[in-house]
Amino acid sequence: MNEYVIVTDSSADLDAAEVKELELQVIPLKFTIGGATYSDYPDNRDMDPHVFYERLRAGEVATTAALNMEDAKGVFEPILKDGKDVLMLAFSSGLSSSCQACLLAAGELAEEYPDRKIYVVDTLCASRGQGLLVYHTVMKKRAGATLEEARDFAEENKLHLCHWFTVDDLMFLKRGGRVSATAAALGTMLSIKPVLHVDDEGHLINMSKTRGRKGSIKAIVDKAAELAIDPADQTMFICHGDCLEDAEQLAQMVRERFGTKDIRIGYTGTVIGAHSGPGTLALFFLGEHR
Repeated sequence: MNEYVIVTDSSADLDAAEVKELELQVIPLKFTIGGATYSDYPDNRDMDPHVFYERLRAGEVATTAALNMEDAKGVFEPILKDGKDVLMLAFSSGLSSSCQACLLAAGELAEEYPDRKIYVVDTLCASRGQGLLVYHTVMKKRAGATLEEARDFAEENKLHLCHWFTVDDLMFLKRGGRVSATAAALGTMLSIKPVLHVDDEGHLINMSKTRGRKGSIKAIVDKAAELAIDPADQTMFICHGDCLEDAEQLAQMVRERFGTKDIRIGYTGTVIGAHSGPGTLALFFLGEHR
């Protein structure tokens, strides 16, 4: 069995310690704020996420760019040169063209390295939902899965990876076209917090509205109660847009309700956070369906 490396992009929002633990290669995406462009590295070498969110709170606007083919090739090629194969778990095609860039890079490199294999999985996931799918695929690899078995596992389980989240400021979703200007203004005035998820096509969908932050957090936990497979014994991921206290409150509610032991909290990274804003809070888990 030939050795292979699991690769993802930084939209998976895995931090440097998790990347090291899981023995991953990560392709950094890019974001622009204040007229300067930065790379979204897992170790935050270009910008600390707290600083990023403080700049958003101060009124600065951040934009993002999809992964380009050359960046993908720059990560894939050294692996192939080392005699190893590649399994790329890419950001949802429903939210970005990054997956397409990876497919193009894989196609070019396949001609140059005909003895090597490069598989690209469109995870239809985002943020630490993508990260959780990567985590489970790594666990499968460590259990002895071949490259093809790990790829098939990711394909078979990606639509069981549930993403449920809320945001604190509707204006960021308005900017991205997720809610109308009227809905954002009215929602802000009435303290209405949306509850959203990522659907089977990898798109962001507004599912319901709640009054106040506590109501939206409870609604997320209610969704886990409705959908999660064996919630006590699975690993769940949480991400937050610089609101750690809320993330810890969500984790405690999950523990109290389900007895879940392994809950891992991390930042919503700069690329995802540019669109969701400060105060984003999400829970990711395996469910019967999304």
